[in-house]
Amino acid sequence: MSMPFYVAPEQIMKDRADYARKGIARGRALVAVRFISGIALVAENPSNTLRKISEIYDRIAFAGVGKYNEFDQLRVAGVRAADLKGFQYSRDDVDARSLANNYAQILGQIFTHEMKPMEVEILVAEVGVTPDGDQLFHILYDGTVVDEISFSVLGGDAEAISARMDTAEGASQSLEAAVKAATTALSGPDRTLAATDLEVAVLSRLNGRRCFKRLSDDAVAAALSS
Repeated sequence: MSMPFYVAPEQIMKDRADYARKGIARGRALVAVRFISGIALVAENPSNTLRKISEIYDRIAFAGVGKYNEFDQLRVAGVRAADLKGFQYSRDDVDARSLANNYAQILGQIFTHEMKPMEVEILVAEVGVTPDGDQLFHILYDGTVVDEISFSVLGGDAEAISARMDTAEGASQSLEAAVKAATTALSGPDRTLAATDLEVAVLSRLNGRRCFKRLSDDAVAAALSS
């Protein structure tokens, strides 16, 4: 009987992490940033049909980068989990923290036990009744959850984009300023992104019960030119 080929667990985890990071880096990045009345989500996405940003529940949005079919599976699972919890208990009981924990468990389980990890990073954002209730949860491919404060960057070249976002005003800025700051950070010094290159949505506490709203190309262009 031949002995099975041995690979150290540390090497397996390192190889899986490298594989996932390379897959995510091939995709275009996404920025979520707080502004005075909510959270703006700005993604570099020229497609008119394949969405990186979606609504999960009344006050909660989902965003993903990496392999589209994989983060879309997670989006659908999140919608179902939120609907079930809201139906069984109360709509107020559905929150971003519990969804982020569910996603972390799913991604962690796949990363540890499956042959191939998911090549995704996802964001769960919730807008509160007051600015203190705004939440941004960044979940990595291995199930790690990062609780962001003023902004979050997902995808390729995240360090450089984060460095550019550090100069933004923060939660006191207007929606137009937030969209412009996120677009400037995504584009960098060597290129310019137009409204048609972007997918932009907002979670605004001023929108009523359903806080999620997509911005049209005209609205994005107006924000960038303001």
